[in-house]
Parts: sequence; C-alpha cells; structure tokens
Amino acid sequence: MRVISGSARGLKLKAPDGLHTRPTTDRIKESLFNIIAAELYDIYFLDLFGGSGAIGIEALSRGAKKAYIADNNRQSIQVIKENLKKARFDDRAVVFGCDYAQALERIKNEGVRFDIIFLDPPYGKGLAAAAMQKIVGLGLLASDGFIIAEQAAEEPDIVVKGLEIFRVKDYKTTKMTFFRSDIHDRRDLDEYSGLSGQL
Repeated sequence: MRVISGSARGLKLKAPDGLHTRPTTDRIKESLFNIIAAELYDIYFLDLFGGSGAIGIEALSRGAKKAYIADNNRQSIQVIKENLKKARFDDRAVVFGCDYAQALERIKNEGVRFDIIFLDPPYGKGLAAAAMQKIVGLGLLASDGFIIAEQAAEEPDIVVKGLEIFRVKDYKTTKMTFFRSDIHDRRDLDEYSGLSGQL
C-alpha cells in the first residue's frame, strides 16, 4: 500500500494487522483520486472509517488543506498516526479514536464542514447510510461538497433523504457511489459548481 501521487508520492504505508480492515486497493484508489483530483486543493476532507488512513493521506498528498480521519479500532488509530507522521502530515490532520457517530458529533462541535467525505465501512451493515443520515442531520457537508461511499458491487444503492446520487463507478466486486445535496434542498442553484455540477 502506497501513496499514489502528490507530495508524498511513492511512500509506503503501514496497514493494521488482522481482518478488521479492508484497505481500498491501490488500483481503485488511483482511479478514484483521478476522478476527484481537480477538487482536492485547499479543501477539508473527512475519511470516516479510516483503517490505515491511506485515503485521508492521499488527499493531503494531493493538496487538501486538512483531513479528519476517524476509526473505532485502537490498532488502526496507532497505524493512522504512524502513517501521518511518516508522511509528515500530522500537523494537517485530526484523528478521532471513536465510532463514526461520536466522531461526527465531535466534528460538529468544532464547526467544520467538509468539501469531500469518504466512507468505507464494513460491507452489508448499513453503516454508510446511517453515517450519511447523521452527516446530513448535523449539516457537515459543505453546500457544494460531495460524499463518496465504497460498497460491495452487489449491494443496493443507498437512499438518504437530502442526498442524491450523481455518479456510480463500478470496479467488479466494489463500487464507488457519489452523493451531493439533493437539488431540491439547494437554496442557490446558480452558485452550485465543482465536480458534482460537472458530472
């Protein structure tokens, strides 16, 4: 597992031991970040089910201003912190060692809103939908921001009130689904721009 591009390009990252994490493969990660590359500069990025922190670190390497990374596994948190230090991004990252709901509540208290949110929870447990419902309820997505959810290819599309799907990218056994604020919930459509307006 490595950083694909940017200031930390080629850096090898550590992965937590055991089966409690399922790292996004380098091939899928490269494809994903090629899609969103133009949207990464100077943004706030959230990796909510962080694992090794590789997705948040990739975002920082490609120009994100700050990344928030959360995971509820103690070993994963240790690995995330080690990887951030190795990449020299520890001063641009905030790490939460708690479950997604607690992390989102703590973020709300900090007054942060995110341009891009990435979710890669355990498959088949409904966690992505639950997390997105909470994100919408707490108002943590920037007005022109978007959410990317990684799912097993056979899982049905996620439906969350206040969000709409604007792109699905299939990778045989995995799919990436892109969500933005539902068009009917946007107050000023003329100002809506960025990736979610282009695709």
